[in-house]
Order: sequence, then C-alpha cells, then structure tokens
Amino acid sequence: MDFFDITDRLVHISLGTGGYDLSYIEATGTIAGLLCIWLASQEKIINYLFGLINVSLFAIIFFQIQLYASLILQIFFFAANIYGWYAWSRMDDQKQVELKIRWLSPKQMIIVAIVSILTILVITFNIDQIFGYMAKVVVLALQAIGFNIVMPKLEPDAFPFWDSVITVLSVVAMILMTRKYVENWLIWVIINVISVAIYYHQGVLLMSLQYIILMGIALNGARLWIKAAQHNEQPPKKV
Repeated sequence: MDFFDITDRLVHISLGTGGYDLSYIEATGTIAGLLCIWLASQEKIINYLFGLINVSLFAIIFFQIQLYASLILQIFFFAANIYGWYAWSRMDDQKQVELKIRWLSPKQMIIVAIVSILTILVITFNIDQIFGYMAKVVVLALQAIGFNIVMPKLEPDAFPFWDSVITVLSVVAMILMTRKYVENWLIWVIINVISVAIYYHQGVLLMSLQYIILMGIALNGARLWIKAAQHNEQPPKKV
C-alpha cells in the first residue's frame, strides 16, 4: 500500500459515472480538515493539530492533480497553523486568553481588499513560473542532502485565475483566523463555493463534498463569532 498515492484506493464509492475511488490520503486529509475547521469555529485551540495533518496531506494531493498555487498555499498553512497555535495560547497578566474575537476596522478592510486584488492578478499570470522555481529549489535541496531525485515534469496550472483566487483569499482568511477576526469566516464561505466547483471538475469528488460541508461550518462559525464579537465589544459592567 502506498498511502500517499492518490490512486491507492481505500474504497470504491458509487458516485457519478463509473463511481469514485476514494484514496487513503484523501480520506485521512478530509477528516482532519473537517475536524480542524469545526474545532476552530468553536474556538478550540486543538484545531491546529488537525490543521497540520490536513495541510500536509493535501499538499501531496495538489501536486498529483496539478493545482500548484494550492500546493504552495499548504506550505503557508503549515506555518500559519504553528503560529495560530502559539497566538491562541498566549495569556495576559490575568491568565486570560490574550486574543479576543473582533471585527476589522474599515481602514483595515480597505487595505486587505486592495492587497488581495493586486496579489491575485500577479499570481494569476505567474503561477507556473513561481511553482517551477519553488520546485527547482526543493529538488536541489533534496539532492544536496543525498536524495536520488530528479526534477519532475510540471504540467500547466489547471485553473490559474481561480486557483490564485483561492490561494490569496485563503492566506488572508487564515491570517485573520489566527488573529481572531470575524471576517475570516465570510471569506472562507467564498473560498468554499469556488473550491467545490474546481475539485469536482478535477475529479476529487470527496474533496468537493468536503468543501460543501466546510461551507456550512463556515456559516455557523460566522454566526458564533459575530455573537462573540458583539459580546467582546460591550463595555464592562460597573460594580
């Protein structure tokens, strides 16, 4: 059994024309991803452990289905999960969690929107070159420490614009989540809608189904965090 091969079947599902072969790696990554987002919506710090498992496995999947921007995104997510774990665990002088759920200011929202749009445009027209350079660096590094590996043939990104939109918005949403801004959940909803269509088209049907579920979790997370932000913004009662 090659656990990391997307063609290594765990179970055959009667779904669509000819059914669908669910791999071990896709099943494991999907379950870890669902647990991560659900626990994050509940403001549970353990979500980051499942996040690390999820992004590691999905990076391998994205390489195999030629979604290079999404693969690069998983590298960022790995670092962001480690940072989020640290940030959420920090305590203030009263031994209370330092970060509180809140909203972006109007100025912050404008800056985030402008930076996101410009970055999407840059990545859309350069994703193949960016990923090719990163892949070359990784291969050279592995060769330097003794691995017998050659540079793989890289196919063009399947959906450069939408892949870039998912990448940039996911980075933004993840940063906002680690800082406990409500807007992260609203951005995740947009990401999930796009992801459902792309992954279905690429034939990873369970991953597409996962993003339908994640959309529901994101909507519920937005509801819970909006209530928490309203509570946190209330001035303390006088005694």
